[in-house]
Formats: sequence, C-alpha cells, structure tokens
Amino acid sequence: MNESNAFRMEVRAWLDANCPAEMRGPMTEADHCFGGKRWVFKNEAQRQWLARMAEKGWTAPEWPREYGGGGLTADEAAVLREEMARINARSPLTSLGVWMLGPALLKFGTEAQKRKYLPPIVRGEVRWCQGYSEPNAGSDLVSLQTKAELISDEFVINGQKIWTSYGHLSDAMFCLVRTDPSKARHDGISFLLIDDMSTPGLQASPLRLISGNEHFSQVFFDNVKVPKENLVGTLNRGWDVAKYLLLFERQAIGGVHARAELPAEFALREMDAAALRAEPMLRGQIATLDLELSAFDALLERYQDEAAAGVQLGAKSSLLKYYSSELDVKRQELMLAILGNAGQDLEGPKARTAIDWLNALTTRIGGGTSEIQLNIIAKRVLELPGG
Repeated sequence: MNESNAFRMEVRAWLDANCPAEMRGPMTEADHCFGGKRWVFKNEAQRQWLARMAEKGWTAPEWPREYGGGGLTADEAAVLREEMARINARSPLTSLGVWMLGPALLKFGTEAQKRKYLPPIVRGEVRWCQGYSEPNAGSDLVSLQTKAELISDEFVINGQKIWTSYGHLSDAMFCLVRTDPSKARHDGISFLLIDDMSTPGLQASPLRLISGNEHFSQVFFDNVKVPKENLVGTLNRGWDVAKYLLLFERQAIGGVHARAELPAEFALREMDAAALRAEPMLRGQIATLDLELSAFDALLERYQDEAAAGVQLGAKSSLLKYYSSELDVKRQELMLAILGNAGQDLEGPKARTAIDWLNALTTRIGGGTSEIQLNIIAKRVLELPGG
C-alpha cells in the first residue's frame, strides 16, 4: 500500500470512529456550528464533533501545526474532504476565521498575531465577523470612509459598517478602515483586528430581512480604541490584505453549498413516488439541476486538484462564487415548486423552504454581487476586450 492509500485508510478509520451519526447528512442552515464564546451547541454530538476535529487540527487541515492546524499537504487535505463526503460528514465549524482571516494572517500577520489568533480560531473559541461594507461602499469597497486615526500607540476608529454577517453575535471583527484620506482610494486603507466586540464605543445591532432572519447587522464606531499591534500588514496598504482575503471569501462561498440537500432527495421526501411519476416536467427540472450540480462538483474538484499542485486560484474564485450563488437560488426555487402552494407559507410547517429561498437570494449580493463576479470573469478569466 502506497503512502497516499495508507493515509486515506487512516482518515477513513478515524472518521468512521469519531464522526457522530447525528453529524452525517445534508446540512441545513440550522445545522451549522459557528462557534465562539456565546455559541450554544445544538446537541452533544455537535459539540463532540467540533472538539474531535479541532484536536486533530482538521477544522483548518492545511494550517501549520504550530498554529493549531492539521499540518496536512494539499493532497492530504483533499483526501480528508473526499472521505468526509463519503460518509456525508457535516462541516464541524462554519467560520470566517478559518475561511478568510486565517489565510490572511498566515500571509501578512506577524508571528505574535499568528500565535495569538490562529489556535482559538481552529478550536472554534472565537467567532469573527468581517467589517467591510458601508452604507456608501458596497461593491465599490475602496470608497469606504470609516476612519482610523493613529494616536500614540492606539488607532481611534469612527464610522459605520453595514451588512456585517452575524456582527451582533460575534466576538471579534477584522475590519477595513481609512487611515490616510489624502492618499488615492486604494492606498489609504488599513486592515485592523478588533479582537473584542464589547470594546467601548462599538455597537452592533441586527437588521431584520424580508425572510425574518437577522443574520446581518450594522456596526457603529464612536472613538473605538484598538492597539496599534492589531494592524495586519503595512499601514495604508490594507487593500493588499483585502484583495488576498477576498479570493478566499469567494472560494469559501463557492463551496459552502456542496453538501446541501439535493432536490431529488427533497422531492422523494415531500412527494410519494407515484405523485412524482405523474409530474414529468418537474422530473425533468430536477434532472437538469442535478446535472448542473454535478458539473459544479466537477469544477470544484478540478480547482482542488490545481490547488494541490500549487496553482493559485486567483480570479477563478469568482467562477465558484457566481455559480454557487446562482445554483443555490435555482435549487431553492425548485424546492418551492416541489411543495406547490404549501411552499408559499412563511409561518406554517413548510416555512423553512420559503425562508431558505429568500436567504439564497442574498448570496447574489454578499461577497461581491453576481454582476461584479461576471465582470471579473470576463476580464480576468476569459480576457475579453473591454467595451
């Protein structure tokens, strides 16, 4: 048995022994584990699954072991993903710290920052949110105006962020601020870590969406003080960190629905076989989407193989983000069609499906709108001439 197969057998045996039965199967919104100081576990199995994976460092499998990660190679991490998919193991931790902040700190952070912030992220002890968008700075992020003034050994922050996912439930924030208004738009921005959301002068309040959910928030800064050692990278060069981080954000969004419930499974659960046989058009829609989802899985696998070979994903992350968002909307629309009139009720027993559809629409906006992603794909992937 070669080394690769031996590792696969080791991972398979460990997962079979350590992944609780309750942590296997398609993930709904309610099944995510966000971790953090205020997190309440859904059940004991969810707590055990996070603890066991974190102990192995497999919540961040490719991070170095000295920072709490698994120390796996890209090939080994791919094997872990494949073996988790084999048993339908749910992700043990849904974390912007793992997806976004961690890779940025590994590249731009100081040694002290890596040792302070990365291990708690791996263990799911701190929940981070992203302070990027502002009321007048969404897709045009470089127009942000939240100001941070360096006074002695502290940054003093004033301004506002909006559409901050789970900001009111998070423990800490990584944030883009303007530290030199005199410089060109990209050059006067810095990347700061606000490692305590209870810092005086900081207030996060939820925003209620049409779905009834409150996972977005607005955040206000009134003379919020942050130590200067919380600066990541170079002063006024935070856009370099932001660009790097956005690649991981879009890649993460692109893969987040990989283990969501398939419409075919949903249809078999909500309709009996005879009723489904009587709906040839619906069966055709289900089959078409199934093919599209399979094609997307193949694209994910291709990019994972490229990453294992050391190829940087770059602008291709926009492909993953765009297709993931659009396919998720299609999937949710088809589930509504399967339910028929019952799917329109936002308060009845089937309300979860309509709410999930409304939430899916927001993925066309968050992380860069679908229109922005298409522009990036046209310019930087397809290299089409400008109009």
